[in-house]
Amino acid sequence: MGKLRVTDSTTVTAADTAPAIGAASAAENRRAGVDWREVFEFPNPVNEYAARITAGLVVLLAAVTLLTGWGWGLAVIAAGFWLRVLFGPRISPLAQLSVKVLAPRLGRAKLVPGPPKRFAQGIGAAMSTAAALLLAAGLAPAAWTLLAVLVLAASLEAFAGFCLGCAIFGFLQRRGLIPEDVCEACNNISLRRS
Repeated sequence: MGKLRVTDSTTVTAADTAPAIGAASAAENRRAGVDWREVFEFPNPVNEYAARITAGLVVLLAAVTLLTGWGWGLAVIAAGFWLRVLFGPRISPLAQLSVKVLAPRLGRAKLVPGPPKRFAQGIGAAMSTAAALLLAAGLAPAAWTLLAVLVLAASLEAFAGFCLGCAIFGFLQRRGLIPEDVCEACNNISLRRS
């Protein structure tokens, strides 16, 4: 084996360090103060009831935004989606309300795979950001139409338990566009509803 490093005239080979490399990386991250994998971690599995409640809160906020025409509502919706996509439910106020307060009142959790839910949040982030940008560009009818489509998708999740983003995730995974190892538990998600 090749030499990796020399310390105090002791030569360390790759065979000597192989088991310690992963532990050393984790220890370096802790010493640096940030483990970026944990920062951007998304829960897996996810409580479906909490996800549905969050979707219901998005529907409520989006409906108020549509009815009042307040553009800042689009920015709030987009920011919420981005927080959930990037950091899971830890930072998003709507998700915290769902996960910590409302879902526990329903009793037992119904666990579903996390990656499709994160994908769905990503679609919501893209749509709400596009709507906010369209509104800022003076294209209000297009912005409100896009927000109405978002309300429809979030309503399907909240009230019917059908996650459109999850269905799209399953379709893309079956077509090989999303690798199977991204979500082994949902390789056969195939638009199923349980």
